[in-house]
Amino acid sequence: METIDPPASVLCREVRDRRGRVYRVGESDVDLLGRGRIWMVVLPWVGMAGISGAAYAFVAAQAGLRDAHRWGGDLYWPAGLWALSQAAVALPAGRLRESGRLSARAALTGGALGTLAGCLALAAAPGLTAARLACAVCAGAGAGLVHTTCLTLPGRWWPERRGGPTGLVASGLAVGAVPFLPAPVRGADPRLLLAVAGAGAALAVAGTGLPLRDPPRNWWPPGPDPRSVPADPGARRAREKNPPAVRHHTLREAARSPVLWLMWLCLLGAAGVTVLGVWLLPAYGRQFGLGGRTVWSMTVVGGGAAAVAGVLSDRSGRRTALVTACLVLAGAQFGVPVAARTGSGPLLLGCAAATAAAGAAALVLVTALAADHFGENHHASVQGLLTGAWLLPVAVATGARAAGYTARAPHSTFLLAGCTGLVCAAVALFLRAPGRLSVRRIVPNPHPLGEEMA
Repeated sequence: METIDPPASVLCREVRDRRGRVYRVGESDVDLLGRGRIWMVVLPWVGMAGISGAAYAFVAAQAGLRDAHRWGGDLYWPAGLWALSQAAVALPAGRLRESGRLSARAALTGGALGTLAGCLALAAAPGLTAARLACAVCAGAGAGLVHTTCLTLPGRWWPERRGGPTGLVASGLAVGAVPFLPAPVRGADPRLLLAVAGAGAALAVAGTGLPLRDPPRNWWPPGPDPRSVPADPGARRAREKNPPAVRHHTLREAARSPVLWLMWLCLLGAAGVTVLGVWLLPAYGRQFGLGGRTVWSMTVVGGGAAAVAGVLSDRSGRRTALVTACLVLAGAQFGVPVAARTGSGPLLLGCAAATAAAGAAALVLVTALAADHFGENHHASVQGLLTGAWLLPVAVATGARAAGYTARAPHSTFLLAGCTGLVCAAVALFLRAPGRLSVRRIVPNPHPLGEEMA
Protein backbone atom coordinates (compact mmCIF):
# COMPACT_ATOMS: atom_id res chain seq x y z
CA MET A 1 0.00 0.00 0.00
CA GLU A 2 1.10 3.57 -0.61
CA THR A 3 1.79 5.11 2.80
CA ILE A 4 2.96 8.60 3.61
CA ASP A 5 6.37 9.62 4.91
CA PRO A 6 6.16 12.49 7.41
CA PRO A 7 8.09 15.72 6.84
CA ALA A 8 11.60 15.78 8.27
CA SER A 9 10.59 18.41 10.84
CA VAL A 10 7.90 16.16 12.35
CA LEU A 11 9.09 14.03 15.26
CA CYS A 12 7.47 10.64 15.55
CA ARG A 13 8.18 7.78 17.88
CA GLU A 14 6.89 4.33 18.64
CA VAL A 15 5.51 3.47 22.06
CA ARG A 16 4.23 0.25 23.55
CA ASP A 17 1.32 -0.40 25.85
CA ARG A 18 1.37 -2.89 28.71
CA ARG A 19 0.46 -5.74 26.32
CA GLY A 20 3.31 -4.94 23.95
CA ARG A 21 1.27 -3.44 21.11
CA VAL A 22 3.17 -0.77 19.18
CA TYR A 23 1.69 2.67 18.45
CA ARG A 24 3.26 5.28 16.22
CA VAL A 25 2.58 8.72 17.71
CA GLY A 26 3.68 12.29 17.11
CA GLU A 27 2.30 12.86 13.59
CA SER A 28 -1.02 14.53 12.89
CA ASP A 29 -3.24 13.91 9.90
CA VAL A 30 -2.39 17.36 8.55
CA ASP A 31 1.33 16.54 8.78
CA LEU A 32 0.79 13.40 6.73
CA LEU A 33 -1.86 14.53 4.25
CA GLY A 34 -1.62 18.30 4.14
CA ARG A 35 -5.34 18.36 4.93
CA GLY A 36 -7.74 16.94 7.52
CA ARG A 37 -8.34 13.21 7.68
CA ILE A 38 -12.05 13.82 7.06
CA TRP A 39 -11.10 13.64 3.38
CA MET A 40 -10.20 9.98 3.88
CA VAL A 41 -13.90 9.48 4.68
CA VAL A 42 -15.50 11.75 2.09
CA LEU A 43 -13.49 10.39 -0.84
CA PRO A 44 -14.19 6.69 -0.12
CA TRP A 45 -17.86 7.61 0.34
CA VAL A 46 -17.92 9.06 -3.17
CA GLY A 47 -16.15 5.97 -4.48
CA MET A 48 -18.68 3.65 -2.86
CA ALA A 49 -21.58 5.69 -4.21
CA GLY A 50 -20.07 5.61 -7.70
CA ILE A 51 -19.41 1.87 -7.79
CA SER A 52 -22.86 1.06 -6.40
CA GLY A 53 -24.42 3.36 -9.00
CA ALA A 54 -23.09 1.12 -11.75
CA ALA A 55 -24.74 -1.91 -10.14
CA TYR A 56 -28.06 -0.08 -9.74
CA ALA A 57 -27.86 0.96 -13.39
CA PHE A 58 -28.03 -2.72 -14.35
CA VAL A 59 -31.09 -3.12 -12.12
CA ALA A 60 -32.74 -0.06 -13.67
CA ALA A 61 -31.99 -1.27 -17.21
CA GLN A 62 -33.22 -4.82 -16.69
CA ALA A 63 -36.80 -4.18 -17.87
CA GLY A 64 -35.62 -2.62 -21.12
CA LEU A 65 -33.07 -5.37 -21.68
CA ARG A 66 -35.67 -8.07 -21.06
CA ASP A 67 -38.13 -6.54 -23.50
CA ALA A 68 -35.52 -5.86 -26.18
CA HIS A 69 -33.81 -9.25 -26.05
CA ARG A 70 -36.52 -11.49 -24.60
CA TRP A 71 -34.43 -12.40 -21.61
CA GLY A 72 -35.89 -14.74 -19.05
CA GLY A 73 -33.78 -16.32 -16.36
CA ASP A 74 -30.72 -15.27 -18.38
CA LEU A 75 -31.13 -11.82 -16.84
CA TYR A 76 -30.10 -13.00 -13.38
CA TRP A 77 -27.08 -15.23 -13.84
CA PRO A 78 -24.82 -12.26 -14.71
CA ALA A 79 -25.81 -10.69 -11.38
CA GLY A 80 -24.93 -13.89 -9.53
CA LEU A 81 -21.60 -14.13 -11.33
CA TRP A 82 -20.99 -10.46 -10.51
CA ALA A 83 -21.38 -11.23 -6.79
CA LEU A 84 -19.11 -14.27 -7.02
CA SER A 85 -16.45 -12.29 -8.90
CA GLN A 86 -16.53 -9.57 -6.28
CA ALA A 87 -16.15 -12.10 -3.47
CA ALA A 88 -13.32 -13.88 -5.30
CA VAL A 89 -11.35 -10.65 -5.75
CA ALA A 90 -11.87 -9.25 -2.23
CA LEU A 91 -9.46 -11.55 -0.37
CA PRO A 92 -6.54 -11.38 -2.86
CA ALA A 93 -7.01 -7.62 -3.10
CA GLY A 94 -6.85 -7.36 0.68
CA ARG A 95 -3.63 -9.37 0.78
CA LEU A 96 -2.09 -7.16 -1.89
CA ARG A 97 -3.22 -4.02 -0.06
CA GLU A 98 -1.65 -5.00 3.24
CA SER A 99 1.60 -6.18 1.63
CA GLY A 100 2.10 -2.81 -0.05
CA ARG A 101 1.90 -4.10 -3.62
CA LEU A 102 -1.48 -2.49 -4.29
CA SER A 103 -2.01 1.14 -3.32
CA ALA A 104 -5.40 2.70 -2.74
CA ARG A 105 -4.99 4.75 -5.90
CA ALA A 106 -4.19 1.69 -8.02
CA ALA A 107 -7.07 -0.30 -6.50
CA LEU A 108 -9.65 2.36 -7.30
CA THR A 109 -8.22 2.95 -10.76
CA GLY A 110 -8.46 -0.77 -11.50
CA GLY A 111 -11.99 -0.84 -10.12
CA ALA A 112 -12.99 2.08 -12.31
CA LEU A 113 -11.60 0.45 -15.45
CA GLY A 114 -13.30 -2.87 -14.67
CA THR A 115 -16.65 -1.17 -14.11
CA LEU A 116 -16.34 0.85 -17.30
CA ALA A 117 -15.40 -2.22 -19.35
CA GLY A 118 -18.29 -4.24 -17.94
CA CYS A 119 -20.93 -1.58 -18.54
CA LEU A 120 -19.71 -0.79 -22.05
CA ALA A 121 -19.60 -4.49 -22.99
CA LEU A 122 -23.20 -5.00 -21.96
CA ALA A 123 -24.30 -1.74 -23.58
CA ALA A 124 -22.58 -2.56 -26.88
CA ALA A 125 -23.80 -6.15 -27.30
CA PRO A 126 -26.38 -7.09 -24.65
CA GLY A 127 -27.63 -10.01 -26.71
CA LEU A 128 -24.29 -11.84 -26.66
CA THR A 129 -23.51 -14.27 -23.87
CA ALA A 130 -19.85 -13.23 -24.00
CA ALA A 131 -20.83 -9.60 -23.36
CA ARG A 132 -22.91 -10.57 -20.33
CA LEU A 133 -20.04 -12.71 -19.08
CA ALA A 134 -17.57 -9.84 -19.51
CA CYS A 135 -19.93 -7.48 -17.71
CA ALA A 136 -20.28 -9.82 -14.74
CA VAL A 137 -16.59 -10.65 -14.37
CA CYS A 138 -15.10 -7.20 -15.07
CA ALA A 139 -17.65 -5.18 -13.13
CA GLY A 140 -17.62 -7.68 -10.25
CA ALA A 141 -13.84 -7.64 -9.99
CA GLY A 142 -13.84 -3.85 -10.11
CA ALA A 143 -16.43 -3.65 -7.36
CA GLY A 144 -14.37 -6.03 -5.22
CA LEU A 145 -11.31 -3.79 -5.50
CA VAL A 146 -13.28 -0.67 -4.60
CA HIS A 147 -15.23 -2.17 -1.71
CA THR A 148 -12.14 -3.72 -0.10
CA THR A 149 -10.28 -0.42 -0.23
CA CYS A 150 -13.03 2.03 0.67
CA LEU A 151 -14.52 0.07 3.57
CA THR A 152 -11.21 -0.51 5.36
CA LEU A 153 -9.40 2.79 4.76
CA PRO A 154 -11.44 5.01 7.15
CA GLY A 155 -10.79 2.66 10.07
CA ARG A 156 -7.04 3.13 9.67
CA TRP A 157 -7.33 6.92 9.73
CA TRP A 158 -9.79 6.91 12.66
CA PRO A 159 -8.52 4.07 14.89
CA GLU A 160 -9.89 5.65 18.08
CA ARG A 161 -13.51 5.83 16.80
CA ARG A 162 -13.87 4.09 13.49
CA GLY A 163 -17.58 3.28 13.65
CA GLY A 164 -18.91 6.61 12.38
CA PRO A 165 -16.47 6.98 9.46
CA THR A 166 -16.96 3.35 8.38
CA GLY A 167 -20.74 3.74 8.55
CA LEU A 168 -20.67 6.93 6.51
CA VAL A 169 -18.63 5.25 3.77
CA ALA A 170 -20.94 2.22 3.72
CA SER A 171 -23.98 4.48 3.35
CA GLY A 172 -22.65 5.33 -0.10
CA LEU A 173 -23.95 1.93 -1.22
CA ALA A 174 -27.51 3.23 -0.76
CA VAL A 175 -26.81 6.71 -2.10
CA GLY A 176 -25.74 5.23 -5.43
CA ALA A 177 -29.32 4.08 -6.06
CA VAL A 178 -30.87 7.55 -5.74
CA PRO A 179 -30.28 8.70 -9.37
CA PHE A 180 -32.12 5.62 -10.67
CA LEU A 181 -35.30 5.95 -8.61
CA PRO A 182 -37.17 8.45 -10.87
CA ALA A 183 -39.38 6.81 -13.48
CA PRO A 184 -37.91 8.70 -16.49
CA VAL A 185 -34.47 7.36 -15.68
CA ARG A 186 -35.69 3.79 -15.33
CA GLY A 187 -37.57 4.11 -18.61
CA ALA A 188 -34.58 5.40 -20.56
CA ASP A 189 -32.88 3.42 -23.31
CA PRO A 190 -31.02 0.62 -21.47
CA ARG A 191 -27.91 0.84 -23.63
CA LEU A 192 -27.59 4.57 -23.10
CA LEU A 193 -28.29 4.17 -19.40
CA LEU A 194 -25.56 1.56 -18.98
CA ALA A 195 -23.02 3.54 -20.99
CA VAL A 196 -23.63 6.80 -19.13
CA ALA A 197 -23.71 5.11 -15.72
CA GLY A 198 -20.52 3.18 -16.43
CA ALA A 199 -18.67 6.28 -17.59
CA GLY A 200 -19.92 8.34 -14.65
CA ALA A 201 -19.03 5.65 -12.13
CA ALA A 202 -15.57 5.21 -13.62
CA LEU A 203 -14.85 8.95 -13.46
CA ALA A 204 -16.10 9.22 -9.88
CA VAL A 205 -14.16 6.20 -8.64
CA ALA A 206 -10.92 6.99 -10.45
CA GLY A 207 -11.09 10.67 -9.48
CA THR A 208 -11.58 9.95 -5.79
CA GLY A 209 -8.79 7.38 -5.82
CA LEU A 210 -6.07 9.81 -6.84
CA PRO A 211 -5.74 11.63 -3.46
CA LEU A 212 -6.25 8.51 -1.30
CA ARG A 213 -3.37 7.53 0.95
CA ASP A 214 -2.77 4.98 3.68
CA PRO A 215 -1.41 6.11 7.05
CA PRO A 216 1.87 4.63 8.32
CA ARG A 217 1.58 1.28 10.05
CA ASN A 218 0.58 1.47 13.71
CA TRP A 219 -0.29 5.18 13.35
CA TRP A 220 -2.30 6.74 16.16
CA PRO A 221 -3.66 10.30 15.95
CA PRO A 222 -2.49 12.97 18.40
CA GLY A 223 -4.70 13.77 21.35
CA PRO A 224 -5.69 10.83 23.56
CA ASP A 225 -2.72 8.71 24.58
CA PRO A 226 -3.37 5.11 23.50
CA ARG A 227 -1.66 3.86 26.68
CA SER A 228 -3.74 5.82 29.20
CA VAL A 229 -7.39 6.48 29.95
CA PRO A 230 -8.57 9.63 28.08
CA ALA A 231 -9.61 12.59 30.21
CA ASP A 232 -12.47 13.54 27.88
CA PRO A 233 -15.67 11.70 28.96
CA GLY A 234 -16.75 10.95 25.39
CA ALA A 235 -13.35 9.60 24.37
CA ARG A 236 -13.10 7.62 27.60
CA ARG A 237 -16.48 6.00 27.02
CA ALA A 238 -15.59 5.14 23.42
CA ARG A 239 -12.31 3.56 24.58
CA GLU A 240 -14.06 1.54 27.26
CA LYS A 241 -16.76 0.29 24.91
CA ASN A 242 -14.44 -0.38 21.95
CA PRO A 243 -10.89 -0.99 23.22
CA PRO A 244 -8.13 -1.38 20.61
CA ALA A 245 -7.02 -4.84 19.60
CA VAL A 246 -4.53 -6.54 21.89
CA ARG A 247 -2.20 -6.93 18.92
CA HIS A 248 -2.28 -7.04 15.13
CA HIS A 249 -3.33 -10.48 13.90
CA THR A 250 -2.42 -11.75 10.45
CA LEU A 251 -5.13 -13.46 8.45
CA ARG A 252 -3.71 -16.87 9.33
CA GLU A 253 -3.70 -16.01 13.04
CA ALA A 254 -7.20 -14.56 12.87
CA ALA A 255 -8.46 -17.68 11.08
CA ARG A 256 -7.32 -19.80 14.02
CA SER A 257 -9.61 -17.84 16.31
CA PRO A 258 -13.26 -18.97 16.58
CA VAL A 259 -14.24 -15.31 16.82
CA LEU A 260 -13.55 -14.70 13.13
CA TRP A 261 -15.80 -17.57 12.06
CA LEU A 262 -18.53 -16.44 14.44
CA MET A 263 -18.34 -13.05 12.72
CA TRP A 264 -18.55 -14.80 9.37
CA LEU A 265 -21.65 -16.75 10.40
CA CYS A 266 -23.31 -13.67 11.90
CA LEU A 267 -22.70 -11.67 8.73
CA LEU A 268 -23.86 -14.57 6.55
CA GLY A 269 -27.15 -14.83 8.41
CA ALA A 270 -27.76 -11.08 8.44
CA ALA A 271 -26.98 -10.83 4.73
CA GLY A 272 -29.28 -13.73 3.92
CA VAL A 273 -32.19 -12.18 5.80
CA THR A 274 -31.56 -8.78 4.20
CA VAL A 275 -31.38 -10.17 0.66
CA LEU A 276 -34.54 -12.20 1.26
CA GLY A 277 -36.39 -9.08 2.39
CA VAL A 278 -35.21 -7.03 -0.58
CA TRP A 279 -36.27 -9.88 -2.90
CA LEU A 280 -39.76 -10.58 -1.52
CA LEU A 281 -40.96 -7.28 -0.05
CA PRO A 282 -41.65 -5.53 -3.41
CA ALA A 283 -43.97 -8.41 -4.36
CA TYR A 284 -45.75 -8.00 -1.04
CA GLY A 285 -46.10 -4.28 -1.69
CA ARG A 286 -48.10 -4.88 -4.85
CA GLN A 287 -50.72 -6.73 -2.80
CA PHE A 288 -51.29 -3.52 -0.83
CA GLY A 289 -51.45 -1.31 -3.89
CA LEU A 290 -47.89 -0.11 -3.32
CA GLY A 291 -45.63 -0.05 -6.32
CA GLY A 292 -42.43 -2.00 -6.20
CA ARG A 293 -40.59 1.29 -6.65
CA THR A 294 -42.14 2.65 -3.44
CA VAL A 295 -40.94 -0.31 -1.39
CA TRP A 296 -37.55 -0.13 -3.11
CA SER A 297 -37.28 3.57 -2.22
CA MET A 298 -37.93 2.80 1.44
CA THR A 299 -35.25 0.13 1.26
CA VAL A 300 -32.75 2.63 -0.10
CA VAL A 301 -33.64 5.15 2.61
CA GLY A 302 -33.16 2.48 5.24
CA GLY A 303 -29.78 1.57 3.80
CA GLY A 304 -28.60 5.10 4.44
CA ALA A 305 -28.96 4.48 8.19
CA ALA A 306 -25.58 2.73 8.23
CA ALA A 307 -23.86 5.98 9.19
CA VAL A 308 -26.12 6.39 12.23
CA ALA A 309 -25.40 2.84 13.36
CA GLY A 310 -21.67 3.47 13.14
CA VAL A 311 -21.85 6.62 15.26
CA LEU A 312 -24.02 4.92 17.88
CA SER A 313 -21.60 1.99 18.05
CA ASP A 314 -18.79 4.36 19.03
CA ARG A 315 -20.83 5.34 22.08
CA SER A 316 -22.65 2.16 23.07
CA GLY A 317 -20.14 -0.46 21.95
CA ARG A 318 -19.81 -2.34 18.69
CA ARG A 319 -21.04 -5.69 19.98
CA THR A 320 -24.08 -4.17 21.70
CA ALA A 321 -24.98 -2.31 18.51
CA LEU A 322 -24.59 -5.48 16.43
CA VAL A 323 -26.88 -7.45 18.73
CA THR A 324 -29.45 -4.64 18.51
CA ALA A 325 -29.21 -4.54 14.71
CA CYS A 326 -29.81 -8.30 14.48
CA LEU A 327 -32.82 -8.02 16.80
CA VAL A 328 -34.26 -5.20 14.67
CA LEU A 329 -33.67 -7.31 11.57
CA ALA A 330 -35.52 -10.23 13.14
CA GLY A 331 -38.39 -8.02 14.30
CA ALA A 332 -38.83 -6.60 10.81
CA GLN A 333 -39.27 -10.11 9.38
CA PHE A 334 -41.85 -10.99 12.01
CA GLY A 335 -43.65 -7.76 11.18
CA VAL A 336 -44.20 -8.62 7.51
CA PRO A 337 -46.78 -11.41 8.13
CA VAL A 338 -48.51 -9.10 10.61
CA ALA A 339 -48.71 -6.40 7.93
CA ALA A 340 -50.10 -8.96 5.48
CA ARG A 341 -52.82 -10.08 7.89
CA THR A 342 -53.84 -6.55 8.91
CA GLY A 343 -53.49 -5.04 5.44
CA SER A 344 -51.22 -2.28 6.78
CA GLY A 345 -49.17 -0.72 4.00
CA PRO A 346 -47.29 1.69 6.33
CA LEU A 347 -46.21 -1.23 8.50
CA LEU A 348 -44.89 -3.02 5.43
CA LEU A 349 -42.91 0.06 4.39
CA GLY A 350 -41.53 0.32 7.90
CA CYS A 351 -40.45 -3.31 7.78
CA ALA A 352 -38.72 -2.71 4.44
CA ALA A 353 -36.82 0.29 5.82
CA ALA A 354 -35.91 -1.57 9.03
CA THR A 355 -34.66 -4.57 7.06
CA ALA A 356 -32.37 -2.44 4.92
CA ALA A 357 -31.18 -0.34 7.88
CA ALA A 358 -30.39 -3.34 10.08
CA GLY A 359 -28.71 -5.24 7.24
CA ALA A 360 -26.49 -2.29 6.33
CA ALA A 361 -25.72 -1.73 10.01
CA ALA A 362 -24.61 -5.35 10.37
CA LEU A 363 -22.13 -4.91 7.51
CA VAL A 364 -20.72 -1.73 9.07
CA LEU A 365 -20.50 -3.12 12.58
CA VAL A 366 -18.82 -6.39 11.58
CA THR A 367 -16.33 -4.43 9.46
CA ALA A 368 -15.43 -2.14 12.38
CA LEU A 369 -15.53 -4.99 14.89
CA ALA A 370 -13.01 -6.99 12.85
CA ALA A 371 -10.53 -4.11 13.13
CA ASP A 372 -11.27 -3.75 16.85
CA HIS A 373 -10.55 -7.44 17.44
CA PHE A 374 -7.72 -8.18 15.00
CA GLY A 375 -6.03 -4.80 14.46
CA GLU A 376 -5.73 -2.44 11.50
CA ASN A 377 -2.53 -3.67 9.84
CA HIS A 378 -4.17 -6.78 8.33
CA HIS A 379 -7.76 -5.56 8.30
CA ALA A 380 -8.00 -5.57 4.49
CA SER A 381 -7.39 -9.32 4.18
CA VAL A 382 -9.66 -10.13 7.13
CA GLN A 383 -12.39 -8.01 5.57
CA GLY A 384 -11.82 -9.75 2.25
CA LEU A 385 -12.64 -13.05 3.92
CA LEU A 386 -15.75 -11.60 5.57
CA THR A 387 -16.92 -10.15 2.25
CA GLY A 388 -17.66 -13.66 1.02
CA ALA A 389 -20.24 -14.07 3.79
CA TRP A 390 -22.03 -10.92 2.66
CA LEU A 391 -22.05 -11.75 -1.06
CA LEU A 392 -22.85 -15.47 -0.91
CA PRO A 393 -26.59 -14.86 -0.24
CA VAL A 394 -26.66 -12.40 -3.16
CA ALA A 395 -25.33 -15.07 -5.51
CA VAL A 396 -27.77 -17.67 -4.16
CA ALA A 397 -30.74 -15.30 -4.49
CA THR A 398 -29.92 -14.40 -8.09
CA GLY A 399 -29.43 -18.09 -8.87
CA ALA A 400 -32.86 -18.83 -7.44
CA ARG A 401 -34.38 -16.14 -9.60
CA ALA A 402 -32.59 -17.48 -12.65
CA ALA A 403 -34.15 -20.87 -11.93
CA GLY A 404 -37.57 -19.25 -11.64
CA TYR A 405 -37.95 -20.16 -7.97
CA THR A 406 -40.29 -18.14 -5.77
CA ALA A 407 -41.25 -18.71 -2.17
CA ARG A 408 -44.13 -21.18 -1.99
CA ALA A 409 -45.05 -20.11 1.55
CA PRO A 410 -43.89 -16.51 2.01
CA HIS A 411 -45.32 -16.23 5.54
CA SER A 412 -43.30 -19.21 6.70
CA THR A 413 -40.27 -17.88 4.85
CA PHE A 414 -40.39 -14.59 6.75
CA LEU A 415 -40.89 -16.40 10.05
CA LEU A 416 -37.82 -18.52 9.32
CA ALA A 417 -35.90 -15.36 8.40
CA GLY A 418 -36.91 -13.77 11.70
CA CYS A 419 -35.64 -16.79 13.61
CA THR A 420 -32.38 -16.53 11.66
CA GLY A 421 -32.04 -12.93 12.82
CA LEU A 422 -32.48 -14.05 16.43
CA VAL A 423 -29.76 -16.67 15.96
CA CYS A 424 -27.44 -13.97 14.57
CA ALA A 425 -28.10 -11.84 17.66
CA ALA A 426 -27.22 -14.80 19.88
CA VAL A 427 -24.01 -15.42 17.93
CA ALA A 428 -23.04 -11.75 18.24
CA LEU A 429 -23.08 -12.07 22.04
CA PHE A 430 -20.00 -14.31 21.83
CA LEU A 431 -17.88 -11.89 19.76
CA ARG A 432 -15.10 -11.12 22.23
CA ALA A 433 -11.65 -9.89 21.23
CA PRO A 434 -9.06 -12.69 21.26
CA GLY A 435 -6.39 -12.28 23.90
CA ARG A 436 -8.37 -9.89 26.10
CA LEU A 437 -9.44 -11.33 29.44
CA SER A 438 -12.89 -10.58 30.72
CA VAL A 439 -13.12 -8.86 34.09
CA ARG A 440 -15.11 -11.82 35.40
CA ARG A 441 -12.24 -14.16 34.60
CA ILE A 442 -9.66 -12.23 36.63
CA VAL A 443 -9.18 -14.11 39.91
CA PRO A 444 -7.49 -12.34 42.87
CA ASN A 445 -4.16 -13.75 43.99
CA PRO A 446 -4.87 -15.79 47.15
CA HIS A 447 -1.29 -15.21 48.35
CA PRO A 448 -0.35 -11.58 47.70
CA LEU A 449 3.21 -10.37 48.18
CA GLY A 450 4.19 -9.90 51.81
CA GLU A 451 1.69 -12.39 53.17
CA GLU A 452 3.24 -15.16 55.18
CA MET A 453 2.16 -18.58 54.19
CA ALA A 454 1.17 -20.91 57.00
